[in-house]
Amino acid sequence: MPEQPPPRPRAPRRLSVVGVLGELLITVGVLVLLFIGWYVWLNDIIVGGEQTQAAVELQQQWAEQSRGERGEDAPPPPPVYEGQSPDAAPVRAEPGGVNDALATLIVPRFGADYARTIGQGIDVRDVLNSRRTGVGHYPGTQMPGELGNFAIAAHRNANGAPFGRLVDLRVGDHVYVETADGWYEYTFRGLEYVAPTQVDVIAPVPRDAGADPAERILTMTTCNPLFSTAERAVAYSVMTAWYPREGGMPAELSELGQGEA
Repeated sequence: MPEQPPPRPRAPRRLSVVGVLGELLITVGVLVLLFIGWYVWLNDIIVGGEQTQAAVELQQQWAEQSRGERGEDAPPPPPVYEGQSPDAAPVRAEPGGVNDALATLIVPRFGADYARTIGQGIDVRDVLNSRRTGVGHYPGTQMPGELGNFAIAAHRNANGAPFGRLVDLRVGDHVYVETADGWYEYTFRGLEYVAPTQVDVIAPVPRDAGADPAERILTMTTCNPLFSTAERAVAYSVMTAWYPREGGMPAELSELGQGEA
């Protein structure tokens, strides 16, 4: 049989401009998705963990200070104490320095181990983006336990997302503010959505700037919806009890294992 001619070599495949551009776009898309996943999920977990650890360290510092004042040999206070009237709560002076720690925030609805430090001011870089605080106190608003409005702010996503679950609060939920003196218990009353220009939500009487306050209010604000600053979600709570440190922490926190009084 006659020999078959050898196969003709195939011409090398030419990459078109469109093909190269398509592959680049796919690569960029994958990188963007990875960045979003890191920024929205992993970064929040990492930073949130650091913020929680900083709050726990502050709580432990207060507990050790209390033990020192009682004496090392003194028995610890009972783990559950009947709350006193809000009228008995002490009111500390407002800190003067930016991001000075003034309290920790504990919200059982946000998780058994949720704790964040509240720093003075709402500067985005120094307070709200801080890896140790993340929650900021509006300067000029009242302090914990004071008649009027103790107003605080935090991110709903990114930088630890301290208020990532703010809209999950339910009427009757407790929100605790802990200081060296003890625990201020607030009870959630309601949520509303407002325009960023409606700054009267942090007035001594929210939405009624000219009124004289008769209650001790906690107002928590964050951006809404997620990944947008189009409006603000605002959660209102009212102080319902005071737990001095020498008497022991609230039963709800003791059951959550929030630490030693």
